[in-house]
Amino acid sequence: MADYLYSNVNKVTTNILQKMRNEGEKIAMLTAYDYSLAKLLDIAKIDVILVGDSAANVMAGYKTTLPITLDEMIYHASSVVRAVERALVVVDMPFGTYQGNSKEALHSAIRIMKESGADAVKLEGGEEVHESIERIISAGIPVMGHLGLMPQSINKFGTYAVRATEEAEAEKLIQDAQKLESYGCFSLVLEKIPAEVAKQVTQMIHIPTIGIGAGQHTSGQVLVLHDMLGITQQFSPRFLRRYHNLSEEIIRAVGTYIEDVKNIDFPNEKEQY
Repeated sequence: MADYLYSNVNKVTTNILQKMRNEGEKIAMLTAYDYSLAKLLDIAKIDVILVGDSAANVMAGYKTTLPITLDEMIYHASSVVRAVERALVVVDMPFGTYQGNSKEALHSAIRIMKESGADAVKLEGGEEVHESIERIISAGIPVMGHLGLMPQSINKFGTYAVRATEEAEAEKLIQDAQKLESYGCFSLVLEKIPAEVAKQVTQMIHIPTIGIGAGQHTSGQVLVLHDMLGITQQFSPRFLRRYHNLSEEIIRAVGTYIEDVKNIDFPNEKEQY
């Protein structure tokens, strides 16, 4: 495994991410929702693990991220935190726990931090959620922002198409990014926006940007683990690179197990007491 500038730090922190951004080392981030896979990501020295509300899709089978609850997110986050020693663990605040009520946002963020042991929270939106962001940060809780395609707002936009392709929306996104930095966010996810817009944002602000479908000029990248490993096959956007095809391997392994059981080949004499 290659050594990078910060690959041997004992614990990745928000300060380490800022140093990586300042010194040009790209930040590698993936999602995880359970103990076993989070443990493997940590062994591989992933920088950041996002306990994403995408758990609603890949773990629970919902069509959108909206149904997942705060209790469910805390359950997934707790499972991940128990596995992790090195990576920074960031937890998505689910839909309905921070929009429009900054007191509820703070209560939700405190619950996530206290009950899961995570390192930070993430929430979607720009200026419209500034009261929630500032109240959470005032309590000493690090906040990662999220602009561009915002899955929790799917019913508002009605599409998962690329965002900020029009000049007005791109300008608002750039302004929101600057505001999120001024509110105190330690980093920012940019999802499914033109690479040139992501490049402009990354050059204009001083905190790390993490891209997903936002080109190569961001400070780092994030993918959903189940997508990049090929466990899920239904989701194939242009930005997704599959690093494995585990779905085929798992189906093949299970099929072999079924045959061995049916043919009384498993267990054999060496596999019994």
